[in-house]
Amino acid sequence: MKTVKKVLFWTLVAFALIQFIPIDRVNKPVDKAANFVEVKKTPEKIRDLIKGACYDCHSNETVYPKYAYLAPISWSVKSHVNEGREHLNFSIWGTYNQELKENMLSKAIQTVQNKTMPMPGYIVYHKEANLSDAERTLMVQYFEEMLKSKSY
Repeated sequence: MKTVKKVLFWTLVAFALIQFIPIDRVNKPVDKAANFVEVKKTPEKIRDLIKGACYDCHSNETVYPKYAYLAPISWSVKSHVNEGREHLNFSIWGTYNQELKENMLSKAIQTVQNKTMPMPGYIVYHKEANLSDAERTLMVQYFEEMLKSKSY
């Protein structure tokens, strides 16, 4: 029993100490001249879908939930945000070249259709990101129209 108490004590001490490891949650300023929904003058319905389902991980407008302030969960959340921004960052859309935009739109269509985005784990805590089939179709059509017209 003594050993269990020691293990529990040191586990709690370690948990308390890791809370002091800093995580950078500061979003870079968003330039409206480069931001996807501004540049593309995205219709309100599509804008709401993209912002509700994509922007937390794929923009510089991340809103960190309360659980993202508790280590080690905060590390995972920050890692997902960083990875999401590497693949596609809507806040800097205007800085991408045409080929990259085309590639990103194609991948966005694929992931929305395959329901791999938004990530299932994200949907659990963010109900607004749980897109219906009709909402997914709307987003896909919007992105496909951009690809077809080469207006990205």
